[in-house]
This record gives sequence, C-alpha cells and structure tokens, in this order.
Amino acid sequence: MMTGRHAVTPTRLHKCLADETRLLLTLLIHAEGELCVCEMLHALKASQPAASQPKVSRHLALLRDGGLLEDRRQGQWVYYRLAPDLPAWAERLIAASAEGAEAELAPLQRCLATMGNRPTRQAACC
Repeated sequence: MMTGRHAVTPTRLHKCLADETRLLLTLLIHAEGELCVCEMLHALKASQPAASQPKVSRHLALLRDGGLLEDRRQGQWVYYRLAPDLPAWAERLIAASAEGAEAELAPLQRCLATMGNRPTRQAACC
C-alpha cells in the first residue's frame, strides 16, 4: 500500500470517486487498462459534450494525487492506468462500481471503439 500523501484510504477513495467525471474516468481506465488523455476526452464527449482537455487533465491529476492512478509518458502522450499497488479492497470497490455503472460506461466504450486500435488512436489523437 502507498504511504504518505498518496496512501489510499477509504475517505480519500470516496472523495476521489464522488465526482461523476472522476468516477467515469476511473471506470473507463479500469475497463480499458490504460488510456491517454485524448482517448478519455474523446470517450467523455459521448456523455459530457462540454468536456475539455484542461478539465479532464485536472481530474486525472486529482486521481493521481489521490493514489488511484499512475501515469507514464510516451512521446507527447501521457497514459494513465490504475495504480498497481491499490489495496485489494479499493480494487473491489472500483470493480463493483464498474458493474453498477455499466449503462453509463457502455456509450463511452462504444465512442472509444470508434477511434480504432491503439496505433490508429494515436494518429487520431492530439
């Protein structure tokens, strides 16, 4: 489990996921494994047409600072995934939330699928 300011606690986890956008981003990353900001922005436009890159990036930073996400750079892209050392109880909560949010998540995944596979997506992104 993480330590210090990045330690995942029940309070921190629930605060991070209490916002609809942060919850959807987390669930989308959970379902897809890893996504870059432009992929998430493209998917979010299906449910939140006013979503913008700065807004999505702010939410992702809060999730990363809360200990839920980890990022990595590849060229000009930043990819996000669930933190590999999330406590098992946090992983179960995210998985249960994904199960409960299938109806909200399905249109985002369909929108993301219109971008094609990862190499095609990169060409369409940013």
